[in-house]
Amino acid sequence: MKPGIAVRSCLFALFQTVITPLFAVIALGTFPFAPLTRYRIISTWARINIAAVRILCGIRYRVIGSEHIPREPCIILSKHQSAWETLAYQVIFPPQVWVLKRELLWVPFFGWGLAMLSPIAIDRRAGTRALKQTLAQGRERLKQGFSIVMFPEGTRIAPGKRGKYHPGGAWLAVKTAAPVLPVAHNAGEFWRRNAFLKHPGLITVSIGAPISPHNVSAEHLNWQVEHWIESEMQRIGTHAS
Repeated sequence: MKPGIAVRSCLFALFQTVITPLFAVIALGTFPFAPLTRYRIISTWARINIAAVRILCGIRYRVIGSEHIPREPCIILSKHQSAWETLAYQVIFPPQVWVLKRELLWVPFFGWGLAMLSPIAIDRRAGTRALKQTLAQGRERLKQGFSIVMFPEGTRIAPGKRGKYHPGGAWLAVKTAAPVLPVAHNAGEFWRRNAFLKHPGLITVSIGAPISPHNVSAEHLNWQVEHWIESEMQRIGTHAS
């Protein structure tokens, strides 16, 4: 490991420590505004962080398939490897909300800002009740003009590994008739799960063609998403197994 990586990672952590409380206050101040207006203001935090991690840590990115992003709201089903994509997707894609565990909203500063972004925050132990909440709020968010980001594997997966693809996102797409946008990326090779060190390099984000949810079961749609993402990971990842 080069000594510079540790120093640069420390500088980025310090930067986040300074800027996050400031934006938490700004986020709380957006409460009276419409959801899309709140999003456009608060997502500036993510844009600044993506710029900072590029300047301080040397993490750059490229996007393949941006022409596939539909004009109408969609359901983005993505590989999940690091915290990087939760920031970068706010730069790459149109306004979006995430389906996430409600405990994240309790994190000081970060969670306060997150709550103002209209997420679908669920109790994963709630079973059927969580599904009903996801469907009801998912329909509402789509009508408001938001796309919905979900990670089918449910958690961050190390590069070269593959988790179980849960059908919740595909099920939501079938129920709402929203197109599915599959996304693969290799961010975990540079910004690893729960890792303090950020390694310089070029992240590749690959966006597939939208998949129609019409006349298909959630299980088959989920298989289509998994097949495309994992095939694309073999192409763009350096840890392909």
